[in-house]
Amino acid sequence: MPRKKNLKKKAASGMIWTTIQKFSKMGIQFISGIVLARLLTPYDYGCIGMLTVFITFADSFIDGGFGAALIQKKKPTQADYSTVFHWNLFLAVIFYIALFLSAPAIARFYKIPVLCDVLRVQGIILFIYALNLVQRNQLRKQLKFKVIAVTRIATSIIALIVTIIMAYLGFGVWALVTQYLIGAAIPMVAFWFYTKWRPSWTFSWKSFKELFSFGIYMFFTHLLNSLSGQVQNLLIGRFYRADTLGYYSKAQSTEKLASHTISGVMISVTYPLYVEVQDDMPAMRNMIKRITTTIAYITFPLLAILLLVARPLFIILYSDRWVESIPYFQVLCISGLGACLTAVNTQPIAAIGKSKTMFIWTVVKRVLGVTAVLVGLLVFGMYGLLGGVIFNCWFSYFINIWLVSKHIGYKWTQQLMDLLPISVAVVVAGIISYLCGTILHLNLYADGAVKLIIFVVLYICWSHFFKPESYLYTKSIVTPILAKYKKKFTS
Repeated sequence: MPRKKNLKKKAASGMIWTTIQKFSKMGIQFISGIVLARLLTPYDYGCIGMLTVFITFADSFIDGGFGAALIQKKKPTQADYSTVFHWNLFLAVIFYIALFLSAPAIARFYKIPVLCDVLRVQGIILFIYALNLVQRNQLRKQLKFKVIAVTRIATSIIALIVTIIMAYLGFGVWALVTQYLIGAAIPMVAFWFYTKWRPSWTFSWKSFKELFSFGIYMFFTHLLNSLSGQVQNLLIGRFYRADTLGYYSKAQSTEKLASHTISGVMISVTYPLYVEVQDDMPAMRNMIKRITTTIAYITFPLLAILLLVARPLFIILYSDRWVESIPYFQVLCISGLGACLTAVNTQPIAAIGKSKTMFIWTVVKRVLGVTAVLVGLLVFGMYGLLGGVIFNCWFSYFINIWLVSKHIGYKWTQQLMDLLPISVAVVVAGIISYLCGTILHLNLYADGAVKLIIFVVLYICWSHFFKPESYLYTKSIVTPILAKYKKKFTS
């Protein structure tokens, strides 16, 4: 019982600080998106989107699954940490040289000369990632999410200010490059000073092999997942103009603010907690259920609202310049429903040491997913590609819940039944809101406002009268926090 109480306390504290970080970052990105969308062009965003796949590929090799391996191992040694640090730095040098030399060929592939210099500068971020991986994972393993949250928030504010100034002065795509570099560099410096950990001049092959045996499969899993998520950027950048990729990138980043913010809070906190209860399957099953339904309870209605009010939202936030992003955004909201649940059902499998199983099924998921995206693009164009993205997300989710069912005992049928009430409530509220807006024939902004109000009222009424477990759990976390801050402001 004391252990469960301690875990609950750690989870609550971690979620509070991670929530503060995620929502602060979301607010800053929200402001950033509004301002930069008026200062930069779809072409600028498209250029960055074209290069993301190469940076993601190289970063996956640098991590190599060792970050997850360090957290999964109960008591890592100094030799473990130092070995991972030196290995990461070595890979950063190798891959930066590869990116530097291949930059001209990549620029020719996309037929945009400026990408050569952009990739060479943006590639510096690989060294930053390598220098920061051990410290970042030490803080996560120790559940020191307050330090991470404060650092990330301060970094986001500084990066936003610098980026806006550069965009205003006409630096274009270089403003976005600077934003990424600052966003990585400041946490690196802060975590180095805070952790006090320093690598020793040792490289242990014993530690390497031990971590590698788990990390190699986590590495390939992470690599396949990352590349699968970027393949559409590669294809759009190759077969369409940079502007088209810019529209898609804006739609994708806006959708991720909703689908990944809540799930990101949970995922950042839960993996170390899963590791702590890896030998207690009933506790793990209960944790998965609670996290899955809580994420769905918050994220499903949020994405439904965004889908309903997409047009007025984009015009108000980003101006008429970004209207072409709207249909992409609406389709991506559908895939986001599956994406926000996928990782929740991936982490428990990693926590119990089944990294090889994860890798094997990731190959199946991603081969079929990428095939669907490619075939969709070649046969039906952009909307075929988007259909492939939806298939990729939802197929991955169903595979993941089957693996959880098999190895942890939280049956996939039970998980779907746990999610059914929330799904039905969201669909019914969405249909009623849409029909009301259609019948009233209001102008663009009034139509969006009416749909929003009706949906929220219906969803709150359903929650209040039926009191689903996810509602009660969310309320149990939020109410003490609100009471605490209310007491501070009124005292």
